[in-house]
Amino acid sequence: MKAIRSTLAAATAAAAVFTATGADAATATANLTVTATVASACTINSGTLNFGNYDPVVINSAGGIDLLGTGTLTVQCTLLSTAVVTLGQGTHAATGSTDAVPRRRMRNTNSNDHLAYDLYQDLARLVVWGNTAGTGLPYIGTGLSTPVIVYGTVPRGQVVPSGTYNDTVVATITF
Repeated sequence: MKAIRSTLAAATAAAAVFTATGADAATATANLTVTATVASACTINSGTLNFGNYDPVVINSAGGIDLLGTGTLTVQCTLLSTAVVTLGQGTHAATGSTDAVPRRRMRNTNSNDHLAYDLYQDLARLVVWGNTAGTGLPYIGTGLSTPVIVYGTVPRGQVVPSGTYNDTVVATITF
């Protein structure tokens, strides 16, 4: 029992020392500054615009209708960042074509014949899509991957031989 009392007394003394030491302890504070920078960032992924069949004899003849088509690019930008999507003149642009007023053409894979076409920013096909800040499509980032529709027209009345026509247009996003 004496050993228990002795142990108990030692524990009580240690607790008293600890309590006295804790009560006499000082503290100091400081602020930790936490920062991060969110950069504007954008990506653009290619798509395809397939006009389908152009009929220069009946449907798309001079007295017929223009051939219409749509394609889709995919764009993703930082939330609320601003950007401009531009479309180049294409690999086979006609003489006199400029970035502001592109004169795009597809080329026949079997000959040197061309089929003219136009690309637009709007469904009504009134706003030509060019390769300058003023003729590009303004874009505000949503933070999500977003489809951007490209509207196209192959004008009626082009007299061309049969074959497969194609072109490559570079799509650029500037942010």
